[in-house]
Order: sequence, then structure tokens, then C-alpha cells
Amino acid sequence: MKLLITGGAGFIGSALVRMAVAGGHEVVNLDLLTYAGNLDNVASVASHPRYRFVQGDIADETLVEALVADSKPDAILHLAAESHVDRSIHSPKPVIQTNLVGTFTLLEAARKLKVPRFVHVSTDEVYGSLEAPLEADETFPLQSSSPYSSSKAGSDLLALSYFKTFGMNVSVTRASNNYGPFQFPEKLIPLMISNALEDKPLPVYGDGQQVRDWLYVDDHCRGILAVLTKGRAGEIYNIGGNCSLPNIEVVHRILKITGKPESLITRVADRPGHDRRYALSSAKLERETGWAPQMNFDEGLQATIDWYRNNAAWIARVKSGAYREFYEKNYSNR
Repeated sequence: MKLLITGGAGFIGSALVRMAVAGGHEVVNLDLLTYAGNLDNVASVASHPRYRFVQGDIADETLVEALVADSKPDAILHLAAESHVDRSIHSPKPVIQTNLVGTFTLLEAARKLKVPRFVHVSTDEVYGSLEAPLEADETFPLQSSSPYSSSKAGSDLLALSYFKTFGMNVSVTRASNNYGPFQFPEKLIPLMISNALEDKPLPVYGDGQQVRDWLYVDDHCRGILAVLTKGRAGEIYNIGGNCSLPNIEVVHRILKITGKPESLITRVADRPGHDRRYALSSAKLERETGWAPQMNFDEGLQATIDWYRNNAAWIARVKSGAYREFYEKNYSNR
């Protein structure tokens, strides 16, 4: 199958690119290479005959239409997004431009050029904070609370409208918190790992009791591909890891594995509007496609820490780039 993957130089996108190429698919990777996009992430497939990289903005109508017309993909897997909540709070405009306008631009190109399949990749954050023991299924109301999650909720509804209005073969996936190799060190797990390995403070928001469901990135990618091949048009599919943990527990486990002292933990003021608990059910995806998460969290965390230990140069390159000013201002000295 010929796939156009957007955001394929980012954390999840690059994992999907690597998996798709290894699985025999032909991949065109469209990525603007903003702060979180990194061609190091796809270096292992860069010279593969079934892989092509194109640098560009998903909100650029001329570029997107030309690329879709030229590549004639069997499916678009849309992962490109401004995905960091803190950034969306500090500067909301880019998340609206990329997540809403960019999604619209891709949908329009797919509609005009009759792309057979479109999978829009989203997040569990659109469901908002849930009281235990509640879990969101795909019919759960949207209760987004940040500019980021609101932009994703809007783009989800926009994608689904193209199924209802134009009859496009569109599906939406909503995944829980991902972790694994190549993750940009602004999210919880890679930030805590990289800081612990460098004996720097580990900034924990508030009391650290915010609960998230943790999903290994390769399990997420398998879920996306399962929806691509077995998912139904017009449907939403949750992809979760069945591993809900408070953030502070994740931090404690990272310190234990890295052998670093808990004195590195530094409490910082909580994020505005910080959702307390995310939880979702993947029963629909499991029932309809046979997918299930394969990576145990402790094993996945160990593998992720090992990767970061062995790839200090990758971390250094990331932190020396466009991310450095934001990182130093918000994280490194906390």
C-alpha cells in the first residue's frame, strides 16, 4: 500500500514510518521539521527505495494538493500536529493553524483527488478529565480543556464531517499517552529520563497525582495500522495501553531504574487547567480488529531508558536546536 504519512519525522510519526516501511508499504513522509521534527528519527529508512521525505507545511494548500496528486496515495495517515499542551497555553495560534487549518487542507486535497482512505490520529485529551473509575469509550462527550485538546477535538469533528457530508472513507483514532525511543524531551517520560541521566532536577507539576494511561509507541502504531486495514469508515477507535498510573509513580520508577536519588524531584506550580485523570477503553478496537497492546509498561520503560542511555548524542542535538530556549526557560533549572 502507498501511504502518505504526515508528521513522519516526529516521535509517533517516525515510529509509524519505520514500521510501515518494514511492513512492505511505500511511504511518503510530509513534515515541516518544526522543533519536534527530526530527520535523525527516520535515518534508518532514509535510503530505502520505498521511502521518500518531503519537507512542507500541511496547511500549504498548493503544496499538499501537488504532493497528493503526484504520489497518488492509497491512504493518508495524518499525524502532523502541534502536540504540546504547555506550548498551546503559552502560544495558542500555532496549534490552531496546524491542527485545524492543516487538517482541513489535507481533507480537502483527499476529497478533491479521491484518496481512498484517510486516518486521522488524535488524542484521549479530547475527553477531558474523568473521575475514577470512569473510562471514555468512543461515544463519550468531548470535554477538552486546553487550546491543544480543543484544536484536536475540532479537527476530529472536521474529519468525521467529511465522512458524513462527502462520503469519504475517514476514521479517527484517539490514543493515550505515548512513550518510547525518539520522544522529544518535553513530555513527562523523556524529560524525566534525560534530566535524571544528567543529574538535573525533575520538575513535577503540583502533587504529581495526575493519572495518565501509558501506551508504548509501537503498540500505538500497530493500532493505527489495524484501523487502516480493518477499521470502518466514519468510526472512532480508542487506542490505550491499559496502564493507568499517577505521574509521580512514573517518576519514582524512572529514578529507581536509573539509580538516581528522589531528591532530584522538584515540585513546580501546576499547569493552568491541568486535567487530573485521563482514561479510555480500547474494547472497540480490540473487538473489531484483534489489536491489543503488547508491551508491558515496566519492560517498555526499561527499554526506553536504555535507549536514552545509549543515545546521549541524539538528546544533545535535540536540546541544542530550536528547543533549547524553551527547554532552558521552562524545565532545565526547575
